[in-house]
Amino acid sequence: MQPFELSLTEASRAVRARELSPVELTESVLARIAAVEGRLGAYVTVAADAALAAAARAEREISGSGPRGPLHGIPMALKDLIDVEGMPTTASSHVRAGHVAERDSRVAERLGAAGAVLLGKTHTHEFAYGLTTPQTNNAWDHSRVAGGSSGGSAVAVAAGGATFAMGTDTGGSIRVPAALNGVVGLKPTYGLVPRTGVTSLSWSLDHVGPLTRTVQDVALVLSATAGHDPRDPASVSGPMPDRFPGGDLRGLRVGVPRNHYFDRVTPEVEESVRGAIERLAELGAELVDVEIPMARYIRAVQWGLMVPEATAYHERSLRATPDLYAADVRILLEAGELTSAGDYLRAQRARTMMRDAWARMFDGIDVLAAPTVPMTAAEAGQETVEWADGTTEAVSDSYVRLCAPANITGVPALTLPVGHDRAGLPIGMQLMARPFHDATVLRVGRVYEESVADAGRLAPLAA
Repeated sequence: MQPFELSLTEASRAVRARELSPVELTESVLARIAAVEGRLGAYVTVAADAALAAAARAEREISGSGPRGPLHGIPMALKDLIDVEGMPTTASSHVRAGHVAERDSRVAERLGAAGAVLLGKTHTHEFAYGLTTPQTNNAWDHSRVAGGSSGGSAVAVAAGGATFAMGTDTGGSIRVPAALNGVVGLKPTYGLVPRTGVTSLSWSLDHVGPLTRTVQDVALVLSATAGHDPRDPASVSGPMPDRFPGGDLRGLRVGVPRNHYFDRVTPEVEESVRGAIERLAELGAELVDVEIPMARYIRAVQWGLMVPEATAYHERSLRATPDLYAADVRILLEAGELTSAGDYLRAQRARTMMRDAWARMFDGIDVLAAPTVPMTAAEAGQETVEWADGTTEAVSDSYVRLCAPANITGVPALTLPVGHDRAGLPIGMQLMARPFHDATVLRVGRVYEESVADAGRLAPLAA
């Protein structure tokens, strides 16, 4: 096994045992990027020289005073919305051409303090306003979409081009690409990971979180990045353990949705996810049927919040340089100018009602288990999907439909691989819990992960 094939947990263990140096690990990952990047397009920029210098510095520190923690000397990537002092933050947009960050985002600062080695910046759907990341190809099938908007981060991790990566999630932008590329992704509880220095899409829906190869990897990154930041008005405190017990799930109640989450999903997705849920029962969990409250309002609330907030953020540049935006993003931003204050306030009121209803739902369960997305990766350029009930849906609407509730309510949501379709493309299951119970979803995901044979598998078609 080459170093780039190691998960974060495996690589960290090898570095701390002095069996692998940070320089050797970083060189291996950089070589992997060079080998596959031409087909994948995961990175906006690769800072190879700076990464090697940081790895050499980490190697000296570890040899001297010992490792700072599990991320010391581990190569990682940041979505190109996350500021790093002296590096461009382009948001994969011509609007941001030439923009260089003047200071670190809080996430970059914390990862730097943990000793992580920055490889570079990964592509996002322009300003995170989309679910496909058109610059990037799926790691399992290069003719298919990577998912978005954190598509570059997911593909880099899936292909071995980063040991872990950070993304953002406003309506599924961590979980969608993670599911489509067969990696693990966490949208933490709203406010648990600070967003200071991260380009916003929708301030009341945005989250920052990790994409990794395993659930245990996610726990390590979350422990390093979570915590209160006074510069982020939405930031909250919530210390996280960095490891979770294995064993069984006795006494844990897993909610299985009767509505919404299994409506209009492909048979292969439904079969894989229901099979994974039955596996949770075999591991000791009690399965409880639940009704998803206010399901008919999910789409309206998501768009009613996101569209006007995004337009408000882009108001000046949209009027000054509208032609620099990609057509799909510009249309959405212009649509936001038509949203009335009354409509926005009604969406906020409905969100409050939905949060309360979800809190009551979680009174009867510990975790909600459901598909992450209703279908696997679409063909590049595919605009719609035809469902068995005769309805036609935009691909982007399909991908956001099952992820949006966790953004609206702010609950933690973890996606992990649970199977493949007939074409060999990954399928993801989503685990959600009440706010600040991130450790619960990670524990359940970890127990499931330990029960299957191929956890942490790299995408074979990226080789």
